[in-house]
Amino acid sequence: MKGSGCLMKVHAQRSHTPVKSSAASVLPDYKVHILSPRQKTISMIAGGIVLFTVGYIFFHAWLLSAIVGIGGVHAPKFWSKYLLTKRREALSLHFKQALYSLSSSLAAGRSVENGFREAISDLRLLYPDARNDLISELHIICTRMEYGQPVEEALQDFSQRAGIEDITNFADVFTTCKRTGGDLVEIVRRTSGIISEKLDISQEISVMIAQKRFESKALLGAPIFFLLFMNFSSPDYMQPLYSGIGLFISGIALLMFGGCFWLINKIMNIRI
Repeated sequence: MKGSGCLMKVHAQRSHTPVKSSAASVLPDYKVHILSPRQKTISMIAGGIVLFTVGYIFFHAWLLSAIVGIGGVHAPKFWSKYLLTKRREALSLHFKQALYSLSSSLAAGRSVENGFREAISDLRLLYPDARNDLISELHIICTRMEYGQPVEEALQDFSQRAGIEDITNFADVFTTCKRTGGDLVEIVRRTSGIISEKLDISQEISVMIAQKRFESKALLGAPIFFLLFMNFSSPDYMQPLYSGIGLFISGIALLMFGGCFWLINKIMNIRI
């Protein structure tokens, strides 16, 4: 974080433009997740191995299995999406915790600036390793305030990079309240309460559908285990599926299996 602060200071000293514009190109964007070359390579290899194995179970032909395994080149896209979702969920949760701290600080009579600094200390108590996106963002906000940038501008920049509805709504309300002289203590308290209720409902829904998620994964794995069982127990019975018209039938079955996989993931992807 010290490095980020120093970098923004260098940019600010090199030009008379606001710190926001000079730092925008180096600050993280939470709407995208770019994999490192190593992560891309590993995800492609892992995806290719999984698809090749599935293809071989369905076709028992090396060439057709290799063709199916080529689909592993798309694995980095799905892995990046998964990591981005987890990162944004963690950012939302940590933001709720920071709002609790900010609300308590303002209610105790501290200034907004000191409230944000206190939120950093509270988050460090919860996450001693400090490897936390929101702690980094709060450091950036505090650094910008030290350079004379209004706190509402720093919050707006963070909300734009985060692209999370709760953070955007809070930044808009905070900006309006700060400029019009509203009750910041009440605004922060009510906002933290609303966000907390929303996250609690989201967690309750996740718990309610956890069993269904497990059942969906079991259903997706059932055809694979069934084919493996039949191949080991009755290889002669399954042999017609791996030659002639049987390969066409296996191909149709694999396409249907892929369609079921996509449909189940869409159904289970419940968002508030």
